[in-house]
Amino acid sequence: MMKLPVFGFLFALIAACSCVEKLTPPKVQLYSQKPGEFGKENFLICHVSGFYPPNLSITILKDGQELPNSRQTDLSFSHDWSFHLTKNVAFTPMSGEDYACKVMHNGKSKSYAWESNM
Repeated sequence: MMKLPVFGFLFALIAACSCVEKLTPPKVQLYSQKPGEFGKENFLICHVSGFYPPNLSITILKDGQELPNSRQTDLSFSHDWSFHLTKNVAFTPMSGEDYACKVMHNGKSKSYAWESNM
């Protein structure tokens, strides 16, 4: 008689955990702190959210090369156990330069271009 409640509890626990372990791709937002202006210092921010599992890396690029001196927040999670992470770097955009955020999650890489609206 004791085995049935234990089995039911274990089944419920496994069912609850299986939804958490589901691969969820990241949502990426790449934006500047202030409206972009050529020759004016600004901050480029790459915010990545809603992903699982938490193995993710962010690289901010200028013309395909990593920008030095970027800063990253600590990895945080939401109430649904999805994760979010933000990385930013000071930059001064100039005409003809391309900026992007490269996100590597679960072995897959994708780049997101900054749209400056200049």
